[in-house]
Amino acid sequence: MEMTQFLAAGVFVDSDSPQVIAFSKQATDGAADSHAAVLRLYAAIRDRIIYDPYVNLADPTNYRASGVLAAERGFCVGKSALLAASARVIGVPARVGYADVRNHLTSPRLYEKIKTDIFLWHSYTELYLSGRWVKATPAFDRALCDRVGLMPLEFDGAVDSLFQPFDRAGRRHMEYLNDRGTFSDVPFEAIKSDFIATYPALMGSDGLAGDFRSEAVAETTP
Repeated sequence: MEMTQFLAAGVFVDSDSPQVIAFSKQATDGAADSHAAVLRLYAAIRDRIIYDPYVNLADPTNYRASGVLAAERGFCVGKSALLAASARVIGVPARVGYADVRNHLTSPRLYEKIKTDIFLWHSYTELYLSGRWVKATPAFDRALCDRVGLMPLEFDGAVDSLFQPFDRAGRRHMEYLNDRGTFSDVPFEAIKSDFIATYPALMGSDGLAGDFRSEAVAETTP
């Protein structure tokens, strides 16, 4: 497989951004090898970049690695782009993947706006480690997980790490419904088109504006 496209900078996976380069090098300083370096990047992006679905989903900045890094917050698409871009900085091939999911982690205000627990284009990152592709999802930060009773999603670089199927109490948390595949860069126009059709209340202005972490609840069923 040609790896060049998964190492080159993209419009959204902008691994040529000076800020992304500096972040990647700082986060991986002292790592013994590329495997250990990727694990450091995953942990840094998962926990230091606040998960926030309240951002304006019409703004391409919120889909771009450098934009999410600058804001220090973002939703799954932007955080996955940042992990892919940061991995490319250190020479690890990376691409972004997507699936439609039923997610029981939401907020009353978010549910009121979209009237569904199905989220289109939920994003993860695929990284080429030890001769194969492995999936990682750096979306929900540790502080958010602690608040709503979820175990933080771990990643060891060897086993796919996609989602928490259950919360700490054993109740269902997330289900994958439809795999949309992987891309070398964020397919922004396709995502935006589907979001406009499905979540029009979230497209524009400042998104929902507010603090998702303080409002989040795990709407789970036995």
